[in-house]
Amino acid sequence: MRKELKKMSGRENYLKDKSFRFALRIVRLYQYLNDEKKEFVMSKQVLKSGTSIGANVRESQNAESRMDFIHKLSISQKEADETLYWLELLHPSAYLETPLFTSLYNEGNELLRLLKSILITTKSNLKK
Repeated sequence: MRKELKKMSGRENYLKDKSFRFALRIVRLYQYLNDEKKEFVMSKQVLKSGTSIGANVRESQNAESRMDFIHKLSISQKEADETLYWLELLHPSAYLETPLFTSLYNEGNELLRLLKSILITTKSNLKK
C-alpha cells in the first residue's frame, strides 16, 4: 500500500505541474485570441475549461476521501476533453495556426490520458 501511495503521489505532482503549465499556455492563448484575432467567445470558453483542469487537480490534493479525489479528477478529465473540443473548433475556423494547435492539442491530450490513467488506477484500488 505504501509503495502504491508513493507511486501515485509522484504522478499527482507531475499532473499538478503539467496542468499548471498547460493553464499558463491557455491564458496566453486567450490573450492572443483576444488581442490579435479579436475572437471573444470561443477564447473565453477555452480559457474556462483549460484553466479548470489544474484548479480541480489542486482541489483533488485536499480531497476529503478517495471518492472526493475521484470526483475532482473526473471533473478535470471532463474539462480536459472540453478544452480539446474548443481547440478542435478554433483550428479549422482559422483562429489557430497548425503548429500552435498541434502543440496545445498534444499537451491537452497527454493531460487527458494521464487523468484517465490515474482515475482507472484509483478506482481499481478502491475495489480492493
